[in-house]
Amino acid sequence: MPLVKLSELLNDVTDNTYAVGSFNVSNMEMAMGAVQAAEELNAPLILQIAEGRLKYSPLEILGPMMVAAARQAKVPTAVHLDHGFTLETIQLALDVGFTSVMFDGSKYSLKENIEKTKAVKALASRYGADVEGEIGRVGGAEGDYKSVDILLTSVAEAVQFAEETGVDALAIAIGTAHGNYKEQPKLNIERLKEIAAVVKCPLVLHGGTGLTDADFKNCLANGIKKINIATASYDHIAKRVKLLLKTKPEANYFDLSHETVAAACENIEHHMLIFGLKDKA
Repeated sequence: MPLVKLSELLNDVTDNTYAVGSFNVSNMEMAMGAVQAAEELNAPLILQIAEGRLKYSPLEILGPMMVAAARQAKVPTAVHLDHGFTLETIQLALDVGFTSVMFDGSKYSLKENIEKTKAVKALASRYGADVEGEIGRVGGAEGDYKSVDILLTSVAEAVQFAEETGVDALAIAIGTAHGNYKEQPKLNIERLKEIAAVVKCPLVLHGGTGLTDADFKNCLANGIKKINIATASYDHIAKRVKLLLKTKPEANYFDLSHETVAAACENIEHHMLIFGLKDKA
C-alpha cells in the first residue's frame, strides 16, 4: 500500500460516522504496534510525532523509520509532524518524506499565525505535502513545552484562518487539553457545530486522553475528522511494561520490546474501534 497524504484520508470522510486516528509514536516498537493495529482492523492510519518529543526520538532517525513503516503497511498510511513550532523542524520532516506537517502558531496573534502558516503551506507545497494549522489553543502541555491555558476557537477567526491559509486540516480548541486531565474536561460541542457548519476543511481534535467513548463519538458525529492520541498510548505502554516486570522480573530486552509493540497495538485498536475505523481502509 503506498504512502498517502493526510488529505487523501480525511477527504474520504464524507459523513460523520467515523474519524481518522492520528497516533504519536516515539520508537520503532510503537510504529510497529500502530501498523499492526491498523492492519488487523483494516483501518486507515496516521503515524505522527510532535516536535516537543524530538529530544527523546531524533527526527533524523525516527522519521525515516516511520516513513518506511508506512510504505510497508497493508493499509493507507500517512506520516505527519504533530505540533511543529519551527521551520527547521518542519523542513526536516518534509525532507525525510513526511506527507504532512502541522504548524502550531496558536501562541501568535491571528495575523501572525496566518502569515506564518501561509509560509509553511508554500514550503510544503513544494514537496506535495499537506499542512494542518491550529486556531485557538488546546490546553495542557505538548511534550516538554510549557503548559498553556485553553483558548476556545472563535468561529469568525476559524473561517478567516481557513480561507486565508488554505490549510488541509484545522485543529480547533473546544475544551480539550494535552496530557492527563486534572478534572473532567467540558467540551463545547455547540462551538464545534458552529465551526463545522462554516469551515470547509477537515477539523482536528487534539487532547484526546481522558475523554470518554461518548465524548469521542459526540465529536466525530458533529464534524471532527481527525483525532490525535498520544498520552494514552504512552501511559498504556508504561503500565503494561511495569506489569511485565512485576510478574516476570527476569524479563529481557526482547520481552520489553515485544510488550511495547503489543501494548501500542492494544491501545490503538481500542481507539480505532471507538472512532469507527474498522474496515474503513
